[in-house]
Amino acid sequence: MIRIMFVCYGNICRSPMAEFLMKDFVKKKGLEDKFYIKSSATSYEEIGHRVYGGTRVILDRLGIDYSGKVAEKLYADDYDNFDYFIGMDESNRRNMVRQLNGDKEGKVSLLLDYTKNPREVADPWYTRDFDLTYRDITEGIEAFFEFLKKHHKDI
Repeated sequence: MIRIMFVCYGNICRSPMAEFLMKDFVKKKGLEDKFYIKSSATSYEEIGHRVYGGTRVILDRLGIDYSGKVAEKLYADDYDNFDYFIGMDESNRRNMVRQLNGDKEGKVSLLLDYTKNPREVADPWYTRDFDLTYRDITEGIEAFFEFLKKHHKDI
């Protein structure tokens, strides 16, 4: 099983969007039994809060269920339980490495690192452009999945 943790600052906008888009992506390919996918935050600020409205609008429009999701915190002991920690921006990467007590196995990356145009996923909390975030995350998921196919022969 491939275990993926998507991470952003608060776990209410970008990382839950990535979590549920990735879950939907692998489900449509009939591969959901080969993946364990979650998301978490590098801060305590939004812990317990539900997915933010702009992300809910995108997921609702796509018919993707996110019910029950509330913001969760990333912890050091998560490192042994996941294969990939996928952040949205450089601040997330720095915070993940610090909170995970390093990255000795090279599990930490940014979602758009897997694309032909590596960049950060802008935080829609500030940009208010959830559609751009959706497009970037979709691009990242597709590229990340191609990476996974090359490195995991069972998918």
